[in-house]
Amino acid sequence: MRIGISCYSTFGGSGVVAAEVGKSLAARGHEVHILSPSLPPRLMGFEDHVTFHEVSASPYPLFESDQFSIALASRMADVADRHKLDIIHAHYAIPHASAALLARMALDDRIKVVTTLHGTDITVVGSDPSYLPMVKLAIRASDAVTVVSEYLKNETIRTFDVNRHIDVVYNFACPPRVEEGARNQRVWLSPDGTPILAHISNFRPVKRVMDAMRVFEIVRREYPCKLVMVGDGPDRVEAENFAREKDLESDVRFTGKQLDIASVLECADVFLLPSATESFGLAALEAMSHGVPVVASRVGGIPEVVRNEMDGFLAEVKDVEAMASSVTRLISSPELRLEMGARAKERARSTFAEEPIVDQYQAVYERVI
Repeated sequence: MRIGISCYSTFGGSGVVAAEVGKSLAARGHEVHILSPSLPPRLMGFEDHVTFHEVSASPYPLFESDQFSIALASRMADVADRHKLDIIHAHYAIPHASAALLARMALDDRIKVVTTLHGTDITVVGSDPSYLPMVKLAIRASDAVTVVSEYLKNETIRTFDVNRHIDVVYNFACPPRVEEGARNQRVWLSPDGTPILAHISNFRPVKRVMDAMRVFEIVRREYPCKLVMVGDGPDRVEAENFAREKDLESDVRFTGKQLDIASVLECADVFLLPSATESFGLAALEAMSHGVPVVASRVGGIPEVVRNEMDGFLAEVKDVEAMASSVTRLISSPELRLEMGARAKERARSTFAEEPIVDQYQAVYERVI
């Protein structure tokens, strides 16, 4: 098949999943065309059967802002026409799915549109009255719609009162590709061998970064440990100030955005995900694939990924005391930590294995064609 994939070029879940799905489809011999404002981080290396198409909106005096949605639709139509695409797979409702529907109209319905909803396009953007009608149109008019969890499927039906078939296709765990320096990195992060806690996110309010900091502060009172904060965003400054005010700076490492997430996770003993909401929890799944037990919020799609007291521990949102208690249990008992980590790795590599999940996407494409 000839498949166009439209996504954000971010370190966030939708961009990661879109890029990894594209790479996996290309490995099967499909022709894949990625459309995005810039090259997604997971596509930094050359990939056979993958072509990248940059999307940019040209400024025009009458426009108060760049017309990215129109530019994206135009680029989709052009790429689909020139490369005879069968499908455009839009990751995120706005602007990707709405732009894909415009491109389909421009091409007299010669392409099919598959839309994957990832979470905030439903729970945040989609429920905003200024965007709701367009999101509802994208859901209703797409040839197929997939979501990344049962939770998100239920939220989509509840929010938009849609009456159509929606496929649940979970995100998958890519086989860990660990750099040779991972062991040295652990020595660098924790020279004295104390346990390492890790948090990876875009440092936005929904991720509750300060809860991760507070959990670490509580745990560190009782057990020596280190914290690695991977990512960047608006809440980073507050987190750094907290570390300074609480005299934690020597034990907290802020790394900024990192391409080599695998090496970070290979060093970690416990992964923290105290989010206010998560439609799936891809960061938790990636940690599990490295055998790292997860301490997370019992919210959204996370319980579909992390089984409480099996792969890690779940607590109510904002309950930093409960999360800290769970972290303490894990770092004070290496046997429990290794046992949970082994179960987490097995679950990530079986229930959320790449091949059967990409099979599901391929089956959706074949069905709509």
